[in-house]
Amino acid sequence: MRFDIHLPCDALKPYIRHFAISEAEEESHYKILPDTGVVIGFQYSGRLGYLADGTETPLSTAGITGINDTYRVFHNSPKVGSILVFFAEGGAAAFFRQPIDDLFRESISLDSFMLRSELLLLEEQIQEARSDQDRIGIVERFLLSRMPPTQPDQLVLAALGMIHRTRGTIRITEMASALYVSQSTLERRFRSIIGTTPKKFASIVRFKQALSHYKPQASLTDLGYEAGFYDQAHFIREFKSFTGEMPEQFFAP
Repeated sequence: MRFDIHLPCDALKPYIRHFAISEAEEESHYKILPDTGVVIGFQYSGRLGYLADGTETPLSTAGITGINDTYRVFHNSPKVGSILVFFAEGGAAAFFRQPIDDLFRESISLDSFMLRSELLLLEEQIQEARSDQDRIGIVERFLLSRMPPTQPDQLVLAALGMIHRTRGTIRITEMASALYVSQSTLERRFRSIIGTTPKKFASIVRFKQALSHYKPQASLTDLGYEAGFYDQAHFIREFKSFTGEMPEQFFAP
């Protein structure tokens, strides 16, 4: 399997973490863990789907996936190829009019967000491209054409900063008080731009902290406390929700 990362042009860097070209010759199943950003995918060969309750749901050849609060198992056909757009936190909201929290736990076709004729032309151009750079250039031009004239929501940016500085341990009431807004206002604006509630987002940040700080010889109990979980039961419960496995199973050699 090939998974190559490409950085966006300077104009898109505030909104996009990176692009990825993902290709696989063989059919396979693989697990994707929760993350803090929205993803767009364009399939230029083969097919992708995800499994839920024993049923496979095909993904659109051009689709957008919101933040998820649990793992998802994907299935690819042989000779699959995709270009993926990994948005920065809140970055996707700049390009679409709809509230991003409508995408929470969802993967839907991009034709829900743009004209079908425009999308068909974009897909055709991507499929006819002959190199990774050509495909990325096509997607970059598409995104640049939708660049917003508006400024980022400073309240949401401040909330994101507080969540990351505290590694996801700050209480939402404490955050709202520090930002001089009501909790309902904070949650509404945060959801519409980030794609989930501040509380759920903070739990994903804590989970990612645990993954990044894991060391093979370290105590899993200590890992949970270091990542901001208030007790071992809380750590195990959230970890299993995010990965489908107990910590000792997930980290087993």
